[in-house]
Amino acid sequence: MVDDVRELIRREPSQAEHDAIRELWKRHSVAEDHRDLPGLLATLTEDCVYELVQTGHRWDGHEGAARFYAGLLGSFPDVHFQLTSIVIGPQGVCEEANVTGTHEAEWLGVPPTGERLAWQVTIFFPWNRKQHLFSGERVYTAGLPLPALAG
Repeated sequence: MVDDVRELIRREPSQAEHDAIRELWKRHSVAEDHRDLPGLLATLTEDCVYELVQTGHRWDGHEGAARFYAGLLGSFPDVHFQLTSIVIGPQGVCEEANVTGTHEAEWLGVPPTGERLAWQVTIFFPWNRKQHLFSGERVYTAGLPLPALAG
């Protein structure tokens, strides 16, 4: 995590870095579509952090990212992301998507409904310049009822 947001603002884009970030995001997305957990983890730093910002849920490191994906994909095995917007810069990738999936198993304490749900997400993939990997995902959802962490 960058301690000073001013460092992020000062990052000068280069075509080579932009191409590397775009290609890594594409690898990450293809791995997710194919449910390829090793492929997903290969796009992340060892100390990556996954966050559902509005609820306070957090998963740390590759083990945490694997638990995040096991929970999400286990609960919504037919989850589908329809990309609606994307911005790529030297700070990382920000994407917006419409998401659909059938809620077939408990996730984050929410019992399965068996219903096909639809919601929106905005996801930020912070770019780690030294490792040329993403340092996780910060996920914001709208339209998906998720419980906040207590206390």
